[in-house]
Amino acid sequence: MLTQLSIHHLRNLQAVHIPVGQCNVFVGANGSGKTSLLESLYLLSRGKSFRHHQPKRYISHHAPHTTVHAKFASGSSMAIQKAQDASSIMRLDQQAVYVQSALTKQLPTLLIDPSSMDILEIGSGSRRQLLDWITFHVKPGFHPQWLSYQRLLKQRNALLKQSPRLSDYQRQELAAWDKGLANHAALITHYRQQAFEEWQPLFNDLLKQLLPAYAPFIQLRFSAGYNTEIPLDELLQQRLAQDCQSGYTRIGCHRADVQVLWVEDEAARQQVNQTSENKRLQSANNEQQEAPLTLDSVQTDYPELFNDSVLEDDQTDNGHELDSDQVFEEEDEVVLGNVREQAANILSRGEKKLLITALRLSQLPLLAGMEANNAVSIGNDEGLPLVLLDDITAELDERALSILLKSLSQLSCQVFITSLDDDIMTKIQPYWPEAKLFHMKQGKVIQSP
Repeated sequence: MLTQLSIHHLRNLQAVHIPVGQCNVFVGANGSGKTSLLESLYLLSRGKSFRHHQPKRYISHHAPHTTVHAKFASGSSMAIQKAQDASSIMRLDQQAVYVQSALTKQLPTLLIDPSSMDILEIGSGSRRQLLDWITFHVKPGFHPQWLSYQRLLKQRNALLKQSPRLSDYQRQELAAWDKGLANHAALITHYRQQAFEEWQPLFNDLLKQLLPAYAPFIQLRFSAGYNTEIPLDELLQQRLAQDCQSGYTRIGCHRADVQVLWVEDEAARQQVNQTSENKRLQSANNEQQEAPLTLDSVQTDYPELFNDSVLEDDQTDNGHELDSDQVFEEEDEVVLGNVREQAANILSRGEKKLLITALRLSQLPLLAGMEANNAVSIGNDEGLPLVLLDDITAELDERALSILLKSLSQLSCQVFITSLDDDIMTKIQPYWPEAKLFHMKQGKVIQSP
């Protein structure tokens, strides 16, 4: 668990040094620096801000860089320094590290803020990142495969953008890349499917607590981003003319999605379950049939850092985000009617926030089951997952807020909460009697006695 946090030159936080506990509440007016404090923790864990990717946008004016340093109860520490030119210096226990993943694995961080609505309402990218976040932490083989796939995808898209007409040599080159993409995609899909199957029952259980009236009607469904019954390289060759015309790769595991469905009747529910089971069996069969691709065959010594790696797709497709109906129209032909209705079209904004909270928080128990060589140490409170809740009372009534806090208090995590109102402590203390309260004003942080 984090015990000390230091921040220098991040927005209006010029020099912050505070002790932190299992639950930490930051209260202040708009513009006081509350969200910036959460931003600093996110930067430490993921190497980037959740507000702006360009460091010059969050580094204090006239400052050459920003620094975030944290100490654990065990005495270990981690730190990141981000310069104006986006270069990074990272340390773990005073030793330099050169990939962001080294910090990310030690400090898993989940953010729930007003922009989290994007998970339900805008494209599949946010939901895919959510799945990849937990897959990265619980499936050690996933990350190198993902990196290799992104590298090949970037090369393929660059070639597609050159010209709608390819030479024979370019077509041969593309075919070789497509074979590599297919091999990596099969393993990526396998890891994602495994993580999804472990995550789904946890989501269902938490949803029953947060939205008991709606839990029977809401179901998750994993879509691979392509028809997994056919090797991806064959599908890519079939769609080559379309990809050349559009200038980017329209199908593949970079278009995967976790659909949040509203299922109104038992027959439709069984249909979704059967479709998911068929996909699971197909994934298992593919794993057995595919020639094993070992980690030794994957180049992982990339010069770039992990900054956007697992947590964000490489934007090499001209920023196109396809609607899920477009991406999965071939494999989803049998899923009709009520099954295709998205939960986002049914729920109120407050209910959507609880649903999104269930999506994120239900992943935390999976971290406790990680193998020692890939896990944070939950048992001794070192590296507890962080949950960042920005403006916790927004769009939640008293009952919903109480349910959220109770559910959160039962999970193994360290919590950082922001609010506009001091009264939030009366709601938090029943669940965290020793919660720390901090008042913020113009970038200054003062701990209340």
